[in-house]
Amino acid sequence: MKNGCRHLFAGGVFYLFKKYKSIQIHRKLYFLYNNKMYYLIKRIILSIPILFGITIITFFVMHLTPGKPTDLMTDMNVKVTAEAKERLQQLYGLDKPIHIQYFDWIKRFVCFDFGDSFKDSRPARNKIFERLPATILLNSLSLFFICLIAIPLGIYSAVKKDSFIDKGITIILFISFSVPSFWLALIFMILFGVHLGYLPISGLYSFDFGNMSVLMKFFDLSKHLVLPVAVSVITSLAILSRYTRSGMLDVLKQDYIKTAYAKGLNEKQVIIRHALKNALLPLITIIGLSIPGLIGGSFIFETIFSYPGIGRLGYEAVMARDYPVVMGIATLTAVLTLLGNIVADILYTYADPRIKYK
Repeated sequence: MKNGCRHLFAGGVFYLFKKYKSIQIHRKLYFLYNNKMYYLIKRIILSIPILFGITIITFFVMHLTPGKPTDLMTDMNVKVTAEAKERLQQLYGLDKPIHIQYFDWIKRFVCFDFGDSFKDSRPARNKIFERLPATILLNSLSLFFICLIAIPLGIYSAVKKDSFIDKGITIILFISFSVPSFWLALIFMILFGVHLGYLPISGLYSFDFGNMSVLMKFFDLSKHLVLPVAVSVITSLAILSRYTRSGMLDVLKQDYIKTAYAKGLNEKQVIIRHALKNALLPLITIIGLSIPGLIGGSFIFETIFSYPGIGRLGYEAVMARDYPVVMGIATLTAVLTLLGNIVADILYTYADPRIKYK
């Protein structure tokens, strides 16, 4: 009887202990969740005035540049009168004061309407979304290969610091960083496209793309992406690789790395399980700031290779003074830049638990 009471009492104590621990864990998770949500809401609210500041600067700078959209439509036609030019400006609302034009644009922007393109009267939003998949494809592949190559190079350079291989990698990366991207693109086009004839030099599809099988479409699409992706990767390797090397060098000097070696772990385990995770903070910053590039595209690559992406659309819009399209692309890029910063801040806490939300 006494033993039964003892077991019952011990079981009750154990149950209460488990219940207490469960409550404590749930409280901690709830507190962490509340902190995270509070931080996200605060960052989003603080990003709103920054976004409006960016749109104000972009809008006013764009309108202060020499030339007007109507000039490109009328200057080449000698039959267009001054009255016709004035009516055209009234049609696009360009005769209003610049601050009134901005407030009109803000009213449309709140409804996610960037206005109609001055070039072909199509909605700017539709023109941007049509080019979106091609730009995401190009820049996603570029970012993937940059991380795949740059991070291992940075780790190896840090581990083999001041060795012949480290110096060789450093020289090669500095050369690739120093080479102008437009020059490298032209060299690749002349070499692989014109002289050797291995790869296409423009566009995303061949003329008979619609008549190809699924497998042939895949190969055709891949061939058109090789040169733009290669140029993007080669000219962008140095930044991520140097950040990785610097972060790894700082971590490898820490005492816990020496302790890991003292415990008998091999170099691979120490680098991957202990050093790399703690060297991720600079990489998270770079990758977070790369998010706008997935949408904003590259003006240089897409223009040189005649790639049908947002970068080329933006270049054409700037040259044509197509204000609605330029504002749409600039605003979308600004939103993604702010979003990239928030995502990077959130990922910091997963890479380093010592960082807390406030």
